[in-house]
Amino acid sequence: MDKYQQSIVRVCDYINQNLDDDLTLDRLSAVSGFSKYHFHRVFSAFTGLNLIKYIQISRLKRASYRLVFKADIKIIDIAFEAGFESAEAFSRAFKREFGQSPSEFRKSPQWLNWHDKTDTLTLALPEKTDHTMDVKVVNFQQQKVAALAHRGDPKLHYQTSMKFIAWRKASKLSPIKTSNTYGIPYSDPNVVKAEDFHFDLCGAVKADIPENEFGVVNQIIPAGRCAVVRDIGNRDDLKKGVYYLYQQWLPTSGEQCRDFPVFFHYVNFVHDVPEHEVITDIYLPII
Repeated sequence: MDKYQQSIVRVCDYINQNLDDDLTLDRLSAVSGFSKYHFHRVFSAFTGLNLIKYIQISRLKRASYRLVFKADIKIIDIAFEAGFESAEAFSRAFKREFGQSPSEFRKSPQWLNWHDKTDTLTLALPEKTDHTMDVKVVNFQQQKVAALAHRGDPKLHYQTSMKFIAWRKASKLSPIKTSNTYGIPYSDPNVVKAEDFHFDLCGAVKADIPENEFGVVNQIIPAGRCAVVRDIGNRDDLKKGVYYLYQQWLPTSGEQCRDFPVFFHYVNFVHDVPEHEVITDIYLPII
């Protein structure tokens, strides 16, 4: 990664870590190390978005999580947090970007449209340089879980998340705040067709759950040794941690994979903490 790419990555990270601040051209050009007369052009050349648009979509992305997963927060308060002076201005901007008003999105989010817009924040960025990750080998204890399968386009996984959260709230058998949440990908979204993608969203439980209208079933994450690496930040980049385990750590470790897929422990959630503080532990089962 050259110095220009490093500079733009640094600015994008800074923006997402300071969404509540006044992100002026002078401030961000200072972060970049470029003159303000050139910075905005360099930024657009590397990201495909002008600076103001990048900041606004980043704030609206955070607002969208609040709308769907924080139903107790009023839309006007979400608007203020996103930097808008009125609910009307927020609604216009939100609908312009995502094709739905905030109230419509809260009731029935169109996730494909949402991904088409928010993916520009990730796909336009250059890949960060490879770096060494801290891998630990642990003994994972068998965990009984309630699981809801997501089959189909990975861009629609939030629909499954909403359904699983609804079950957890209704059943009270796997409280979100006190029970671990896991994800088990049975296929690689970068390899299989969207319609063939299979992923289970799981919540820890103490006993078998009864049949239910949500389609949540009993499952077990087996005990055994696992290589674990912690990823901090946007979960769209989890593949980097997964690939690090498979491509760099495993070949030199002397270990062998066990007959169970890699799985994730979601330590916290993007609707509760800023995106750059999201923590995911990635487990690779080994013999």
